[in-house]
Amino acid sequence: MRMQRDGFAEMPDGHVVDEQHGGDGPASPMSALATPTPRPAAVQGSHEGVWLSRYQYHSSSRGESFAGQHFVVVLQHGDRLAVRSLPGSATSSLSLDLTVDGAAVTGTWVEQTDPAGHYRGARYHGAIQLLVEPTGRRMTGKWVGFGKDMDVNTGPWELTFQDASTSKATLDRYNTPPE
Repeated sequence: MRMQRDGFAEMPDGHVVDEQHGGDGPASPMSALATPTPRPAAVQGSHEGVWLSRYQYHSSSRGESFAGQHFVVVLQHGDRLAVRSLPGSATSSLSLDLTVDGAAVTGTWVEQTDPAGHYRGARYHGAIQLLVEPTGRRMTGKWVGFGKDMDVNTGPWELTFQDASTSKATLDRYNTPPE
């Protein structure tokens, strides 16, 4: 337990730390907040393979809702998932960087739209949180991101497992637009 003396904190061993000059040194209470104790993430099985990514968004310029679909390859290293779209599966490219913690999958997404399409090559990005179903074959959740009119948008996103292989032959088979 630390005792307070005239703006200085006294450590249990009698050492005194000046907390009026920054207060974020190794003995500061703020340093404990800034460096959380790491804990191992709970990872349930492998998520590697080919998945179908499908999300919905509203186009304010067209006044309609649309679905974006890509076949993606998921590579896993510990609790981290790197998700990249197969280039022939859509005219835009998609990437997600995710962290698995039990059934919760959280991270960021980036989409580079088709240069010849409606959004003329615009780059959109945001956050995503998904829950893995007990079968491990489906992840569902929500994305959040900004719109062109300075608004924040959200919508559903799901990943559906297709194949555990990441071989060239498998990737070639899925390198086509989803039906």
